[in-house]
Amino acid sequence: MTGDETPERRAHDLLARMTLTEKALQVSCVMPMTILGSDGALSGAFRASICHGIGHVAGIGMFGHRSPVEQARLINAVQRYLVTETRLGIPAVFHNEALNGVVAPGFTAFPTPIGLAASWDPDGLGEMAELIGRQMRSVGLRQALSPVFDVARDARWGRVHETYGEEPCLVSAMAVAFTRGLQGTDLREGVMATAKHFLGYGVTEAGQNMAATMVGRRELYEVYARPFEAAIREAGLASVMNSYSEYDGVPIGMSRELLTGLLRDRLGFDGTVVSDYMTITNLRDRQLVASTAEQAGALALQAGLDVELPSEFGYGHALAIAVEAGRVPGEWLDRSALRVLRDKFALGLLDNPYVPEDPITISAVAEEGDDLSRRLAAQSVTLLKNTADTLPLSTKVQTVAVIGPHADGVLVGFPAYTYPAAAQLMRGMAAVFSGTADDADAMAGLQDLIPDAGTDVAQRSAAVAAELAPILSGDLDDYVRAHYGAISLTDAVRAVVPDATVVSAPGCGVTAAEPMDIPTAAAAAGDADVVILALGGRGGWFGANITEGEGSDTADIDLPAPQVDLVRAIAELAKPTVAVLAAGRPYGLSNVVDLVPAWIIGYYGGPHHAAALADALFGVTNPSGKLPYTLPRHCGQVPIYAGQKNGSGYRRTASDIHKGYTDMPATPLFAFGHGLSYTTFDFSEPRLKDLVTTEGEAHFTVEVTNTGQRAGTEVAQLYIEQTAVGVTRPARELAGFARVALAPAQTATVQFTLNVAQLAYLGIQGDLIVQPGRRTALIGASSDDIRAQVAFDITGQTKRLTQRSHFVAATEVNTRSANPRRSARVPRRS
Repeated sequence: MTGDETPERRAHDLLARMTLTEKALQVSCVMPMTILGSDGALSGAFRASICHGIGHVAGIGMFGHRSPVEQARLINAVQRYLVTETRLGIPAVFHNEALNGVVAPGFTAFPTPIGLAASWDPDGLGEMAELIGRQMRSVGLRQALSPVFDVARDARWGRVHETYGEEPCLVSAMAVAFTRGLQGTDLREGVMATAKHFLGYGVTEAGQNMAATMVGRRELYEVYARPFEAAIREAGLASVMNSYSEYDGVPIGMSRELLTGLLRDRLGFDGTVVSDYMTITNLRDRQLVASTAEQAGALALQAGLDVELPSEFGYGHALAIAVEAGRVPGEWLDRSALRVLRDKFALGLLDNPYVPEDPITISAVAEEGDDLSRRLAAQSVTLLKNTADTLPLSTKVQTVAVIGPHADGVLVGFPAYTYPAAAQLMRGMAAVFSGTADDADAMAGLQDLIPDAGTDVAQRSAAVAAELAPILSGDLDDYVRAHYGAISLTDAVRAVVPDATVVSAPGCGVTAAEPMDIPTAAAAAGDADVVILALGGRGGWFGANITEGEGSDTADIDLPAPQVDLVRAIAELAKPTVAVLAAGRPYGLSNVVDLVPAWIIGYYGGPHHAAALADALFGVTNPSGKLPYTLPRHCGQVPIYAGQKNGSGYRRTASDIHKGYTDMPATPLFAFGHGLSYTTFDFSEPRLKDLVTTEGEAHFTVEVTNTGQRAGTEVAQLYIEQTAVGVTRPARELAGFARVALAPAQTATVQFTLNVAQLAYLGIQGDLIVQPGRRTALIGASSDDIRAQVAFDITGQTKRLTQRSHFVAATEVNTRSANPRRSARVPRRS
């Protein structure tokens, strides 16, 4: 492609030929409901909504029940209409959610992001994202409304499971890996990643979704913006989605300070900003800062919000009228429409808008990755506690009782932003539109997603019922078993110990609103040699009896009361007992953790959730997951995280008079980065190579040896302690990490290369600086399990930076075999 043929140049040329209405519709989106008429062709209402073109079409797989082949055919049909029946023939960008797999039927599902973060394996995440991109492209989906870059430090917030945890270094590593994997090096062969939610969405008032963001500007930039900047500078991030929240009294969807001043001018973003669904509607109806749709649209457009999703409210025709009347500057519309057109040229849509419809190829691509999904689920499993080497359990056990609310179900592996959860959401939407919902308040506003269906209840109900008919009935648990091959924990245990008698009983539900029968469960456990407690939360979208998910925040983070009662009843039996916890957010375990000698977290592991847990329980695999967040002792500690400041939280200094609470320790129950193994690892004293200057790098080398009897994987974690002049710094912040797989008696040399620019922070004058002075490098198995450390001095003059350039220390792992003549050198990108 020559300079004159760049997407930017071609976009300018096309923009010059467009009418106001055509421009305004390029920054708009349409929902795919009522897309087909009764004859199977594009409906008249849908054609009318896009007859002047359209910028985006929303989740055609998520909002419906179409196979990958059907999606490809339908997307081609819409593109064909746009290309052949509209004046300029501009195709649309079709988007879909893709956090842990394409959120549509027929595609491979993966563990939830917080579980992927627990693997501390950016390379594995990148492999997953690359596959997701290939699957999306195969059906014509060219933008993923993923991943989530929010740094999650509040256990009350229901969307923690969508994130990569609490530490900006870990989140940045995962953010870059996902973005690179999905987009590739050329968007013509990739899919646009959309980083969300900009900015500070996970640190809101009282931990509530959509509430006001409650951090200062320094922390907003240094902590919460860092993953976005990492993906922008290291992976060419194509798109960003705004947060629903407000910052300093201004809704972020209309904040020029954040969407332009910070995102573009400071972080260097040059892509397209899309709205979270109904953001512009919220400006008028929820946040009450605009009185009309036109006013709401103008406020968002001036801030730098380029595209309104998922349907037309403040943009589209209303925006065209406002520009024509002179109430909104035309250059605002031109700026955003240009970005949309540039995206379409960069994706190659105007050169080839169609995808092959070969059903064999499409189905084969959609089904790829099952082995990868199982591997990632296994890597995420985290061993919290293992008193007296209770685990692994013997495969020669005679009788096993699997007790708890997650003993026999399979939906536990599929929280919000998976297709089974989307199917539950669609059922709820259908009930709301028909007026039969039991919990209509929890889903208020969803009817606004389908404006074309009219305001009449019967019309809405008929439209939605026709679109969603295949998923409005039947048992979703059966659907997941049949279509994803998922099995329950009880069946997974039977598969690992086929000669044992394995019984199960729920004892209680996840929440207090569900049936309880603890005596029956206790009776089943009383006859067993070993008891496995299957406990935890339930993730979902706007449903009943869920404990986390979008809009499902909690004031009490503890394990629900019925499950606590169940644990106590089983503990009284004095049987050998272990507990497995399904969890996206941190759960309070202080009232039960000492009742059971061994605890494992499985997060929400997708179709292989149960199999990964059973394999870990019986030693088929050796757990290698590490906590991506801190587990508090009590909700009163929240927010608690490893990077708390010197003199704050549980990071008190020797000079502090007040060091915590009167009723409990200030320290966490389990620290960030914690995770045990069935083997043991020894860390040598680290070596520091060469002098370190403010212009250079620090090279740290440490040897890790497997000193146990089993093969296992340790995650070597590098933390930095630094002091500064005039501003407080985190007492300990993650700087890099490396997964180190070792056979018994095997040793690996791990080298961390830390560019000193990674340690830059905002000085007292607000400029980004690296100062000389004393630092300490700490290397260990968790943030509070430091095995080795070395102090070092950074020399030279204070260095002022115009931008961040380094985010995660580079690592290299050189593994030496027990046979000294054999070795393996593995460079890593953390």
